[in-house]
Amino acid sequence: MAAHRSYHAPGDVPAVVPVFPLSGALLLPRAELPLNIFEPRYLEMVDDALAGERIIVMVQPDESKPEDARGPHLFQVGCLGRITQFAETGDGRYLVTLTGICRVKIVEEMAATTPYRQCRVDALPFAGDFDEGVGEDKVDRSALLGALADFLEANKLEADWDGIQQAGTETLVNALSVMSPYGALEKQALLEAKDLKERADMLVAITQMMLARMPGDDGEPSLQ
Repeated sequence: MAAHRSYHAPGDVPAVVPVFPLSGALLLPRAELPLNIFEPRYLEMVDDALAGERIIVMVQPDESKPEDARGPHLFQVGCLGRITQFAETGDGRYLVTLTGICRVKIVEEMAATTPYRQCRVDALPFAGDFDEGVGEDKVDRSALLGALADFLEANKLEADWDGIQQAGTETLVNALSVMSPYGALEKQALLEAKDLKERADMLVAITQMMLARMPGDDGEPSLQ
C-alpha cells in the first residue's frame, strides 16, 4: 500500500479521482462504509487506489435520469473515502472499508482509459467537513436517541446502548445515517444536508415517517 497521507483542507484533495457509483450506499466524513467488491472493473479500481493515495469517491446513480454511454447519470454530490481496511477472499473478492474524508461536488466526468469512471471533483463547497465535531452542540441528541429506540423496538432489534451513549454526537449522527435502511433519495438527502443539525433532524423525521407507515397490531398503518 502507498504511504499514509492526511487530508486537512480542500486543497489536499486530488482534482481527479475514481468514482464508485452504488445506489443506496452512503459515506460521510469520518464514518465507515464496508464494501464487498467483486466486479472486475472495481477490483481494478481498488488495485489502482491501493497503489496510489487509497481514495475513492462514493456517489449514487441518479436513477431519475436516463443512462448514457458512460453508464448511469451521477448525483452531483458524493463523498471521498480512504481505504482503511482491505482483505482478499479465496474466491477473488475484495472486502474493503472506506473511511469518509469529506463530501465533494462532481464537477465533470473525465474521458478515462480505465474500465472504471473518473471524475473531477471540488471539495471547497464542503470545507467544513474537515473540522471534526462542528455543530454537535446544536443537535437534539435526545430526539435522535428517541427515534433510534423507537426504530429498534418496532423492528424487534437490540443495540449496544452503552456504546451508543458514549459515542460522540457527530459519530452517532453520521454512523446512524450510513447504517440506515432507507432508500437512495433519503440517503442522498442525508448526504447533502447543510450541517450536522440538519442531518440529525432529517434522520429523525425520516425515521418517524417510516414508523408511521408500519402496520400496527391491527394491520393498519400506525398514526402515532
